[in-house]
Amino acid sequence: MSFNFSEIFKDQPKEKLYEQLYQMAEGLFFDERDMLANMGNLSSLLYYNLSNINWAGFYLNRNNELVLGPFNGKVACTRIAIGRGVCGTAASENSTQIVEDVHQFPGHIACDSASNSEIVLPLYKDGKLLGVLDIDSFEKATFDEEDEKGLKKILDLFIEKTDLLI
Repeated sequence: MSFNFSEIFKDQPKEKLYEQLYQMAEGLFFDERDMLANMGNLSSLLYYNLSNINWAGFYLNRNNELVLGPFNGKVACTRIAIGRGVCGTAASENSTQIVEDVHQFPGHIACDSASNSEIVLPLYKDGKLLGVLDIDSFEKATFDEEDEKGLKKILDLFIEKTDLLI
């Protein structure tokens, strides 16, 4: 049986939703260390449990370029230059990018014209760029610092529990 926690927690603080998602991620990673398996399950967990999401997934650093990894949503851009668009900016600056209106972001790469806001968190381990987690929404101003905090905690767990191919 699967639950959509965004509906269950819609009248609660985001913090409660992220606590539940963290616990579910702990279960997903409990006895699985494969990077692609964990990325696939994590992108699905986020896609189906965050509100107003139309894409959730990973781009992986391959030869200093972001290449599409496991995701949920419509087909996506396959390659993104480091430093280009929201994903490339998060990777090059090693900082989370929260974009309320992607159409106002200089150099935004429109893989899906239905996307209106975005959050991208870089994945670094031991100073090396692994890639980014990218989540898009069809609504403007979907993401905030609570999302960043909750997603960062889940990504820290992912990094701890996964055999990363760097």
